[in-house]
Amino acid sequence: MTVVIDRTSQPRHPEKANRPDSVVLRKPEWIRVKAPVSREYAVTREIVREHKLHTVCEEAACPNIGECWTHRHATMMILGDTCTRACAFCNVKTGLPGALDLDEPENVAKAVAKLGLKHVVITSVDRDDLADGGAEHFAKTIRAIRALSPDTSIEVLTPDFLRKDGALDIVMDARPDVFNHNLETVPRLYLSVRPGARYFASLQLLARAKELVPDGFTKSGLMVGLGESREEIMQVMDDLRAANVDFLTIGQYLQPTKKHAALARFWTPDEFKGLEQVARAKGFLMVSASPLTRSSYHADSDFAQMKAARQSRL
Repeated sequence: MTVVIDRTSQPRHPEKANRPDSVVLRKPEWIRVKAPVSREYAVTREIVREHKLHTVCEEAACPNIGECWTHRHATMMILGDTCTRACAFCNVKTGLPGALDLDEPENVAKAVAKLGLKHVVITSVDRDDLADGGAEHFAKTIRAIRALSPDTSIEVLTPDFLRKDGALDIVMDARPDVFNHNLETVPRLYLSVRPGARYFASLQLLARAKELVPDGFTKSGLMVGLGESREEIMQVMDDLRAANVDFLTIGQYLQPTKKHAALARFWTPDEFKGLEQVARAKGFLMVSASPLTRSSYHADSDFAQMKAARQSRL
C-alpha cells in the first residue's frame, strides 16, 4: 500500500490553530488598495518564479504588492519560506524549515539584475535551527548581488540572531548599505506579540551594527494598532536614537486572519503625521510613517533621501 502525505493541506500556522477567534475589523478607506492586475506586476512575478524565489511581498500578504511589483520592486525573502518563530502578527508560514537552497544567493542576484533594481531589500524568515541563524547565507547573497549588479545598493532586513554569537559580524563584514532589524512593537507587548524575541536584544543588535560599520545606515520599524500608547511609541523612538538608528518606519498593523493577534484600532493618517513629526524632531535622518508604510515600501527613494539628509548635516 502506498501512503501519500499531502503537505499542501498542512495548516500555515499550526501553532495558532487552537487560539480563540478575534473579530477582523473592517478596513477604513485610507487603508484600501487596488488589486494587482498590471502587466508589469505579471512580469515581476514571472521573474520571481523563474528563479524559484520567495518574496515577503507574497508571504506576508503585503498590501503594497500591486504598486511595488508594478515598479519591479520585489523584496526577496531568503532562507526558505518557513519560519521557526511564531510571532502573533505575522502571516509567514511557521514550522520546521527544510534544507537551505545553496543556489539561492546566485538566483537572487540574477533576479535583481534582470529586474534592473537600483536598490534591493533582502529579508528572511527566522532560522533558529541554523548555527549562525542564516548569517552566512545573507553574506553570500550580498556578495552575489555585488558581483552581478555592482551599482545596486543593498538593504538587509535580518532576524535578531538571538543567541547566535558572531552572526551579525558575518553579515556586516559583507558591507550592506543599510542594516535593518524591526523592533515591531513596544516592550510591554513583546511577550504576546513577539514571544520568541527580546526587546533589548534587538536594540543591542542595531547598536552593534552601527558600531561595526559606522558609515553604514541602520533602520528599524514599528507597527501600530496592537494596543500600544503614543507615549510608549515615543519611548521606543528614544531607545532607537540612543542606539544611533538612522531611519524609522511606522505602519499600521493589519490582522492577517482571525487567529492572529487582534487589531485594537486603526490609527488615522493625521496621527501618523504626528508620529513622523515627533520622530524627525528626535533626530532620525529619515522617517516614513503612514498607514501603508512597510519596511521595504519606497525603500529605494527613501535611501536616496537618507543619504542626502546625512550629507546636509556634514
